[in-house]
Amino acid sequence: MTISMYEASVPVFSARLKALSNVLATAEQNALERKIDPQVFLTFRLAPDMYALTRQVQIATDHAKGAPSRLARREVPKYEDNEASFADLQARIAKTTTHLETFSTADFDGSDDRMIELKLGGRETTLSGMQYLLHLAMPNFYFHITTAYDILRHNGVPLGKATFIGAR
Repeated sequence: MTISMYEASVPVFSARLKALSNVLATAEQNALERKIDPQVFLTFRLAPDMYALTRQVQIATDHAKGAPSRLARREVPKYEDNEASFADLQARIAKTTTHLETFSTADFDGSDDRMIELKLGGRETTLSGMQYLLHLAMPNFYFHITTAYDILRHNGVPLGKATFIGAR
């Protein structure tokens, strides 16, 4: 049995974004309960050369909206990257999820071999749709949602694998 490019992307991005939304809701509630200014979590980074939580969520949603759009030959929606609160991040996730709902399986016909042109590190790069999805978009997406989770876990937010996966 084969898996379609649609199935390998849209439902996966949607499910993981729902789980990320739950992670952020848990963090916001935890900040309230512990009387921690939410900005502590939103601006925290694991290392000086890494992005803060807010930017991790922005980049994760960029991959979730960008990959299906490119694969389906659609314009990638542009977001302002001006989120400054948990509510703003939740709205960004909701906007991305709504965008994902506009795709159908037919939008991805032939996308595995379709050439995707990107600018990476200031250089033009061309990858097949399959290479792009499996070796660039998905690994980057998972890196940023995992880093967002790790930032919050490091700060004492009571999260576990079930929340990350979306089982709770």
